[in-house]
Amino acid sequence: MRNDGFLKILFIGDIVGSAGCKYVSRQLNNIRYENDIQLVIANGENSADGNGITPFSADFLFRSGVDVITTGNHCFRRREIFDYFNSDRPLIRPLNLGTAAPGVGFVKVDLGFCEIGVVNLMGRAFMTPIDNPFSEMENFLKSNNLNNIVVDFHAEASSEKKAMGFFLEEKVSAVIGTHTHVQTADETILKNHTAYITDVGMCGSKDSVLGIKPDIIIDSYTEYVFKRHEVLADNIQLDGVIITLDYNSGKSVDIKRIQHSL
Repeated sequence: MRNDGFLKILFIGDIVGSAGCKYVSRQLNNIRYENDIQLVIANGENSADGNGITPFSADFLFRSGVDVITTGNHCFRRREIFDYFNSDRPLIRPLNLGTAAPGVGFVKVDLGFCEIGVVNLMGRAFMTPIDNPFSEMENFLKSNNLNNIVVDFHAEASSEKKAMGFFLEEKVSAVIGTHTHVQTADETILKNHTAYITDVGMCGSKDSVLGIKPDIIIDSYTEYVFKRHEVLADNIQLDGVIITLDYNSGKSVDIKRIQHSL
């Protein structure tokens, strides 16, 4: 148990397919130990081969040491995951999908020495029309009194992500962007309180297009024919950020990008 008032959180970008899952399984314990990590959050909405998330890929990530799995626009791509979202496992979907969707958009993690709230939101720019993430998050904050809140904002537009960061500065501990699979270099602490990055990246092949074999994506742009996505399993890199949080105040004091590969 920590007693120095600080907590280190590892947030892993979108994990792509079985190749990404296996890399997490092989490397996560070492990463946790080397960086003194107490909580691991990972976006797993692409953790199943072909797209989406399944009970198998979710269980695999939890067994590998991931504490909370967030998702996004592919969360319900696979029907077999619906009941899993309604279980007591810490797998969440975007809060602003509404109450009719399976599962919840928030989980509270009790670490013994502190509690951490993890919220999943999804953007609307260039995405599926859903409820407003800004108003949904505002309503959430009114009804939840937590010092420490980490937000996964799964969105396409960098402008929408930046706006959410400024909207939530001093209100939450961290706003971490996901979805585009490309790690940005704009990590910062907003108002000496809120850790922010536009996109944390992915856990997938460095030689791929967002984790997928390049030829498949090239064909979709040149032949206009959809082909089943095949994950590239070579040269895997884990993108993430390590957030150092003063859990007594809810303020992040540091955010560091990592790109871990063998």
